[in-house]
Amino acid sequence: MAETAGSNRRRAQARRRKRARVRRALLASLVAGSLLLLGVGWVAFQGWQARAHLVNAAGLARQLSADVVGGDVDRGQRTLAALQEQSAKARASTTGPGWWLGQRAPWAGDDLAAVREIATAVDDLARKAFPSLLRTDLASLVPKEGRLDLGRLRAVSAEIGAADEVVRATRTRLAAVPQDTLVSQVRQALTDLRGEMDRLANLTGAARQGAALLPPLLGADGVRSYLLLSQNLAELRATGGMFGAYAVLRAENGQIRMVRQGTSAEFGRFDPPLSVPAPVRALWGELPGAYPADVNLVPDFPTAAALYREMYQRHTGASVDGVLAVDPVVLSYLLAAIGPVAVPGGPTLTGDRAVRALLSDAYRDLDGQQQDAYYAASAGAVFDALFARKVDPRALLSAFDRSIAERRLLFWSARSEEQGMLRESRLSGALPETDAVPTVGIFLNDGSGAKLGYYLRPAATLTVGQCRTDGRRQLQLRFTLRSAAPAAGLSTSVLGLGKAGDPYTIRTLISVYSPAGGTVVDGKLDGRAIGLGSAYDRRRQVAVANVEVPPGRTRTLDVGLLTGKNGAGTAELRLTPTATPWTTQVVTAPSCEQ
Repeated sequence: MAETAGSNRRRAQARRRKRARVRRALLASLVAGSLLLLGVGWVAFQGWQARAHLVNAAGLARQLSADVVGGDVDRGQRTLAALQEQSAKARASTTGPGWWLGQRAPWAGDDLAAVREIATAVDDLARKAFPSLLRTDLASLVPKEGRLDLGRLRAVSAEIGAADEVVRATRTRLAAVPQDTLVSQVRQALTDLRGEMDRLANLTGAARQGAALLPPLLGADGVRSYLLLSQNLAELRATGGMFGAYAVLRAENGQIRMVRQGTSAEFGRFDPPLSVPAPVRALWGELPGAYPADVNLVPDFPTAAALYREMYQRHTGASVDGVLAVDPVVLSYLLAAIGPVAVPGGPTLTGDRAVRALLSDAYRDLDGQQQDAYYAASAGAVFDALFARKVDPRALLSAFDRSIAERRLLFWSARSEEQGMLRESRLSGALPETDAVPTVGIFLNDGSGAKLGYYLRPAATLTVGQCRTDGRRQLQLRFTLRSAAPAAGLSTSVLGLGKAGDPYTIRTLISVYSPAGGTVVDGKLDGRAIGLGSAYDRRRQVAVANVEVPPGRTRTLDVGLLTGKNGAGTAELRLTPTATPWTTQVVTAPSCEQ
């Protein structure tokens, strides 16, 4: 009995010790669980705060942009102070031990790390980039009394350069943030901010380049001369329009004068033709080297500009330092900023009437020689007014920005170091050999021998398709071309050679450029399979289709393409600028890595 009682006591004591261990373990688990829940709750609370501050910061950033564009510096300073307060709070909300631990959690860690990078990026911009941009004196970027103040321009260059460094460093940090494992809301916020950073970097980069390049380009280190070419959008070429009238500009110490005017027709035909790159010759034969009106059958503006410069030099014996090209739409944007301009030998030009006056009315009212003289006089009068009048700098910079964004204002420097600085900008008009995002080109050249381009209405939809096992991606392009031309009543100078047979039918040679490293697969015109002429230019396969559009009709060209090894879910279109805007759409898809 005694042994049994002792044994029972030992078992009871063991059970009590076990229960005590269980209670301690449960208590420890409860404490740990409570701390974990508290930590998660605290991180969630901080995340909610960070989101609220970031939403506020986004609204203030948009307001700051409006303040800067509107020239309200005092209000801009107040907006900037509020933006900096919100961005600092957003950054503070994503710091501390709780957030640090949360970033290392197996599920939410990547999202918390991405939110912190977003908050840091916004705060860096608010504290380091936006103050410099707000201090920039826009008036120093436009001429005053016929001259640009090169000293003030150099001072602005330092401010813009500092802001551009911050913007580019911030963009690089954001580009390194992994996004494949993020929840949809955070991934979308990161994608949106990256897009905004790309746009901001393009602006600050272009401003930095412009502020650095303008002093030497405008004769700070010696006299410079340039050809100013007018692209006639009534007779389309790949970069915009046929190079018709030209003027010679001379720049010295920030002042620009027009010293000569003429037309491409005076050059005649070059026999033997100038040497042209092999890909250009494969597409267009000797035409770009024989006729100044055909140098821009290819979409690469540096190639066309260099050919035209050499033709001018052979014809006149004089050399120039670069080539600047504009079209009537650019003149309309400038006229909206500087006001109406009287043109010798023709009607006064205004912003809302310039395109019609130059591309339609002139052919109705003037003969061939008068038209050429009017085009040359128009460009000269607008540029004289630009450098002589007192102009709102914001309106003028907006006109230039829009013209460059639409690739209507193009510049090429004959000096390799300057051209190298410009090559990555839209201003250069260069067709690159590589793509960050798959880019499809649609370039139009008149095949009618007429001036009917004014009546064309182009539209394009590019759809991103399936991923392939070889790393390439399918794309589908639908391009429509409608003619708004009348069926009768146009002058002979508009109808021209009528190479389509019916002089009112518009014949257009359409060049579709594949993405870099990609190919053109097939083509259909109005639903029927067609053969496409093919060549290669800058690592892009080029398909050429001859499309004739009668008055009031629409033709549809469908082209299947493949990218190079690029799984991006988006794509871009690069187009010939026309007299009326294109209607475009890019239908995106998830990236192949997702």
